[in-house]
Amino acid sequence: MENIRRKLKKSFSFAIEGILYTLKTQPNMRIHFGIGILAIAFGFVFKIERSEWLALVIVIGFVFILEIINTAIETLVDLYTEEYHHLAKIAKDTAAGAVMVAAIMSVCVGLIIFLPKIIDWFF
Repeated sequence: MENIRRKLKKSFSFAIEGILYTLKTQPNMRIHFGIGILAIAFGFVFKIERSEWLALVIVIGFVFILEIINTAIETLVDLYTEEYHHLAKIAKDTAAGAVMVAAIMSVCVGLIIFLPKIIDWFF
């Protein structure tokens, strides 16, 4: 049982290292993180509904997950080849594109949730 706990602790440690690496090295991840924190703060300020929290948490998490995967893909491609290769470019571009789609989706969800509340607040 102790061996299982030790392996589990080590596994969590590696995962946290990966998240922290992405936060430290990827400017876009820091932007996503900051906007995510801001969106959560707005959620508290505007007292959003449970379903709105659910949507917000899902899209924020989705953007974080894809940014971490994008970092892993870019790192693996860089490990494989330092020379330009059109397939390496495609791998990096499509991974970055996935993050961009998720970020756009999260902005849309944020606008759906917060724009009516902001308008009501001012008018």
